[in-house]
Amino acid sequence: MCLIARHLEARGLPTLCLGSAHDILAAGRPPRSVFVDYPLGHSAGRPLCRDDQRAVLGAALRGFEAIVQPGRILTLDRRWPGDGDWKAAAVNPGRGDTRQPRDTTPRYQTEEARRLAEAAAGTQPLD
Repeated sequence: MCLIARHLEARGLPTLCLGSAHDILAAGRPPRSVFVDYPLGHSAGRPLCRDDQRAVLGAALRGFEAIVQPGRILTLDRRWPGDGDWKAAAVNPGRGDTRQPRDTTPRYQTEEARRLAEAAAGTQPLD
């Protein structure tokens, strides 16, 4: 989604990515993004709770005005009920979830792809 957002923004269509995984938003570098510290899969609010969903989406949409620096991640001041409970369960391998910190090492399908990506990032001259 971050790649699509950058593509659309480059063509003049404003975009905003809403997510509940800060590291993924940071790695994807969308032009404009909003982070809500909710369990994965619940970025738009608690299930069956219209008030929470409206609050999350309303605050996220205000990001179109609030985010003036490309790449900035706006963090919503929202808390999931029993906040510590879901976070503790998310990193507890005994409960079946074995999340690891995001690996930021670039991966390329070919050597040519690596060379082009590094040249575009300014880390290596294009031959």
